[in-house]
Amino acid sequence: MLAITASPVAAQATVDTSLAARLVGSWTVDLRPTPDAPAYDKEFVIETVTGRDFTGRFYDTPIENGKINADWGEVHLSFVSRDGSGPYNHAAVLKNGRMVGQSHSLGRDFLLVWRAKRLVPATNK
Repeated sequence: MLAITASPVAAQATVDTSLAARLVGSWTVDLRPTPDAPAYDKEFVIETVTGRDFTGRFYDTPIENGKINADWGEVHLSFVSRDGSGPYNHAAVLKNGRMVGQSHSLGRDFLLVWRAKRLVPATNK
């Protein structure tokens, strides 16, 4: 019998520092409910990237548990935000300098597909 286990050490690998340069900054997220609806833009700010963790704000609320995985040839993000209805689970992939993501609200019972483009990259001070 063959047993395959995931190594916790491998899961803690450090994300390339150039990744922070591609993510940190302000993004405009189009949260329209359907493809034919008018654009509904909100700000997504990634403030810090440390290893596989990130912090910031999404739709004017703090990001919780921001995680990054770049092990599959693309940059994948996941995080949680909250409003009065409860938590929202978000996931996105960075492709060609843009994000394609989804937000799942348990309290409001919906899954929203969204796209984001870079508004303002971070600047070195």
